[in-house]
Amino acid sequence: MKTMVIVGAGKLLGMSLARQFGKHNFQIALVARNENKLSEMKSELEREGIKASYHIADIYNKDQITGAFREIYKTHGEVDLLEFSPTAGHYRPVPVLDLQVEQAEDAFIGNVVAAIRCTNVVLSSMLKRKSGALLFTTGLSAIYPNPQMADSSIAKAGLRSYISNLKNELTQKNIFVGHISLGIFLRAGTGGLDDPESVAKLWYEKYSENRYGEEVYPEGMTSETVIR
Repeated sequence: MKTMVIVGAGKLLGMSLARQFGKHNFQIALVARNENKLSEMKSELEREGIKASYHIADIYNKDQITGAFREIYKTHGEVDLLEFSPTAGHYRPVPVLDLQVEQAEDAFIGNVVAAIRCTNVVLSSMLKRKSGALLFTTGLSAIYPNPQMADSSIAKAGLRSYISNLKNELTQKNIFVGHISLGIFLRAGTGGLDDPESVAKLWYEKYSENRYGEEVYPEGMTSETVIR
């Protein structure tokens, strides 16, 4: 059985990803800050027959992240797939003319630094095994800068650059790197494009079909339609 780690696991996309990959024989390790939420998610997944664990960590805290992954390796063994999609930031979205250094730094650490930190924990083993997958979910501002969300827009653009560099270096090493940039607000239970189950299904298709690289969701979103 393969192991999937979801960093920033929440009840929308995180839960949908856990269900989608869990029914395809993945065991799931959930990583986030809120223990009550994680415990509820774990119980729900287990009721659906999916093996799951949860691990408490703040993506801003290096020691907590390291500790969470240490627990994951002890509980599940090797990590086969890492999905990174936390909601990062200690500030409300900041327009570019009001942007302060502290706000930009905060967004950068929560997006780029945290992604590098989590990736580095699993990457050495993946390289040795010549197998593994790195999945990153961002907002559309990673591709189309949003002046009303300058802090996260700058940080997500940096994260996008990191993802692109990973793909370029790892494709020939048999490690899957994928990025889906969302241009919607997720709402559970709609059955439509904004349903996290739809995004999770796309992610599994992308992964299982080896569709490396970047995709915008929904298809056709542009700078004129940026809302996230």
